[in-house]
Amino acid sequence: MAESAEQGAPIYLYTAEQRGIIPIETFHISKRTLRYIKNYGYRATLNQDFEGVIRGCANRDSTWISPEIRDTYIYLHEMGVAHSIEVWKGDALIGGLYGVALGSAFFAESMFQIESEGHKAALYFCHQALKASGFILWDVQFLTEHLVQFGCIEIPAAEYKKLLRKALRKEARIKL
Repeated sequence: MAESAEQGAPIYLYTAEQRGIIPIETFHISKRTLRYIKNYGYRATLNQDFEGVIRGCANRDSTWISPEIRDTYIYLHEMGVAHSIEVWKGDALIGGLYGVALGSAFFAESMFQIESEGHKAALYFCHQALKASGFILWDVQFLTEHLVQFGCIEIPAAEYKKLLRKALRKEARIKL
């Protein structure tokens, strides 16, 4: 994570004693939100506008996505390691998320929304993609009040490392 969005801001690596994950088998979304996503015609694509998603994620008052971080993730995307889920309403990008896939682990980095429920739609479509593709670990880094509603839990670092080793041994390719 960069200290700020400024060019040349210090970049730090973080690790946590407790790790936030969303177990793919217990992900849930409210019926109301699911109806909203379907009624408003939100649709998802995979890797169609990675740069648009990372720009959307960085477009906030306080962000850790510096130009160097952005460029690094764009490079990882070009190498086929970083992926984006884009949420569209018509031709407008209204939400999305991006992260890195290694083995059968997906490391979500950031998400954004422009329209109501856009970030929730991104999580829903990401879950659909990870489940369909055989992923076994969905790392969201931190437990937040927002992610709890989707089934996010916190696990100790030792348990996380075991799950990560298992996920890295199994190959999966993300698809929608």
